[in-house]
Amino acid sequence: MSQTTEKSTALNVLGTALESCCNDPMTGYWRDGFCRTANEDQGTHVVCAVMTEEFLAYTKSKGNDLTRAIPAYQFPGLKAGDKWCLCILRWLEAEKAGVAPKVALASTDDKALEYTTLEMLKKYKVDE
Repeated sequence: MSQTTEKSTALNVLGTALESCCNDPMTGYWRDGFCRTANEDQGTHVVCAVMTEEFLAYTKSKGNDLTRAIPAYQFPGLKAGDKWCLCILRWLEAEKAGVAPKVALASTDDKALEYTTLEMLKKYKVDE
């Protein structure tokens, strides 16, 4: 698996060093706590978001039940309040639907800016 962004050089949407999103539950494409992506990551999991009941219900209605544990993928199942690396396109879809979760900007990879603006992300920034 080739990593497109090494942890040591990864930048967040603010232009500073990418910070860890969450270690409990362990998130990230590589389950290392960081919202980085790779060519193999078809979902581009670069948004560090704080789960809400509304978002979890929304994504379940779209066929992706994030509340259900999938041990084979080291996925514990999520609940409101958990931080998780989301696919940028699902986050944007949820934003259009009015249910986008808050975003931890310091832990959101700058690759997200290829899909949306910093101004949009700042509207949803979580107090860190």
